[in-house]
Amino acid sequence: MSSLAGTPKPSLPSRALLLFVLLTFGVTWGVIGGYIYFPERAAGTFGAISGSHPLYFLATWAPGIAGCLLVLGFGDLRGLRAFLSRLLYWRCDPVWWAFILIGIPLVFMAGSLIKGGPLLTPLPPEGAGPLFALMIMMLFLGPMEEFGWRGVAQPLLQRHVAPFWAGAIIGAAWGIWHLPAFYLAGVVFAEWRFLPFFIGNVTLAILVTPIFNSARGSLLLPMLFHWQLINPFWPDARPWDTWILVAVTAGIVWWQRDAMFSRAGAVTDVIPSRPRS
Repeated sequence: MSSLAGTPKPSLPSRALLLFVLLTFGVTWGVIGGYIYFPERAAGTFGAISGSHPLYFLATWAPGIAGCLLVLGFGDLRGLRAFLSRLLYWRCDPVWWAFILIGIPLVFMAGSLIKGGPLLTPLPPEGAGPLFALMIMMLFLGPMEEFGWRGVAQPLLQRHVAPFWAGAIIGAAWGIWHLPAFYLAGVVFAEWRFLPFFIGNVTLAILVTPIFNSARGSLLLPMLFHWQLINPFWPDARPWDTWILVAVTAGIVWWQRDAMFSRAGAVTDVIPSRPRS
């Protein structure tokens, strides 16, 4: 709740984590489950599901929606404004900016070259326009999840466990949350294998953790990180991108081991007491 002085308290109660999980899984699994178990009725009522269907966006946005609703419920509009001010946090060790902007593309390029593929996704006959349009659409798809995973879940977990374990727990939940999509025709996940994807989710959630903490709870950097992972200009590098990222993450965890295995200095505020840039 907001303080009587008018400044949002810099916390949500830890019990909000359970509410976040229930809301996130309830919305996503409810929407996708309808198309899995009642495909004809769902398609007849709402139209065939695809990666651009409004219900697919709703299912994807569920973590972000859940996170924002909890912040609004516990911190009112002032708390929500303070929470969203974390989109303006951009200062961190420059190495993380370099990794997001340069390192992630290099991972995909290296993985593609290992499997004999191109450096970049081949342009369609229509030129780069469709890929740019898809890239913009992706900005409003996966990155919106970060309002929940890193916005709410990460700080709440870091109150109780070291950042490494918080990232691993979120990664496992993140992977399982995606599971119904692997049984859904018409979306990209139907062509993937779940186990490598699950390992990748855990790896990525651990990898983004030191970035998140270095930027003092930024929402901006995890969203850019997520966007780079689904940027349509980067080539298909499966499964090598996953194994390269596992190796990179192992190296970063070792490098950052003092911070990753200690709660000292970990971000625990969901609603900051005052905006920071």
